[in-house]
Amino acid sequence: MTIAPTSHGQAVWSDSRLLYALEEVVETELNRHLKVAKEWMPHEYVPWSDGRNFDGVMEGEAWAPEQSKVTDIGRTALIVNLLTEDNLPSYHHEIAQLFGRDGAWGTWVHRWTAEEGRHGIVMRDYLLTSRAVDPVALERFRMQHMSEGFESDNRHSMLHSVAYVAFQELATRISHRNTGHHSGDPVCDRMLSRIATDENLHMVFYRNLLKQAFVLAPDQTMSAVRDVVTGFRMPGHGIPGFERAAATMAIGGIYNLRIHHDDVLQPVLRFLKVLEIDGLGPEGRQAQEELGRYMDDLDAQARKFDERRAAIMARRAARQG
Repeated sequence: MTIAPTSHGQAVWSDSRLLYALEEVVETELNRHLKVAKEWMPHEYVPWSDGRNFDGVMEGEAWAPEQSKVTDIGRTALIVNLLTEDNLPSYHHEIAQLFGRDGAWGTWVHRWTAEEGRHGIVMRDYLLTSRAVDPVALERFRMQHMSEGFESDNRHSMLHSVAYVAFQELATRISHRNTGHHSGDPVCDRMLSRIATDENLHMVFYRNLLKQAFVLAPDQTMSAVRDVVTGFRMPGHGIPGFERAAATMAIGGIYNLRIHHDDVLQPVLRFLKVLEIDGLGPEGRQAQEELGRYMDDLDAQARKFDERRAAIMARRAARQG
């Protein structure tokens, strides 16, 4: 199979060629993942003794907000996080189509899906058993969200998808971790910490693939990273009421511009030394420069957000005082 050269001599890799070239890395990373990933049981993280029947066919007690042990911000974030996990069938469809179902790629796709499936299981069991959220509203949100389906923003290339998940898995980890810390319930915090551990391992897998992609196709990979970072959206952006929920989570300190810049984008970019890579062609250098400017602009936006958030928190504290 030939690889077409670009105008400056650097090879242009097709998706199929990259999939083949990265297969060995996928196998290595898969084996590493299987050695470090620890088995855990969703049912062990659910306070089953707190459960009781809801109203309806079981003629139990209707849900009321005062039954919930979690904070208001925790409830909002838990719903967003769970509805994001609920779209796993669509995510599986997307990556299975892209990466394939055979060889090391296929083994990883199915393993990733199996691990992600536990997250939705344990979160829903916790939320319903502990009466953390309105079960009727939750189910209606789920039906609406899943009925609309999911289509990735990163259909440009296989490199765009690998770049996206390298950042997205870390973003999801941070969102779960911070939701647990702000939930007000130690049981919830422990559960989400366990989920966050999985998400971090998934991030490492994709981050290491991205590292090798920079070796094989530096210009293309740099362009993909630039596109993904500058256009990044969380996979749950289609959730009903997402913008309002995201604003609440931002002010509440669960996920916002500062966290996105400092705890998600910067760690991955720094690990891969993305802004320090040399030997790039014209397209790669341009993408690298644009990425650097974007990160500077994002940091400036985050500083402005920090100031607004501090003012909002000060007003709230004054009212409560």
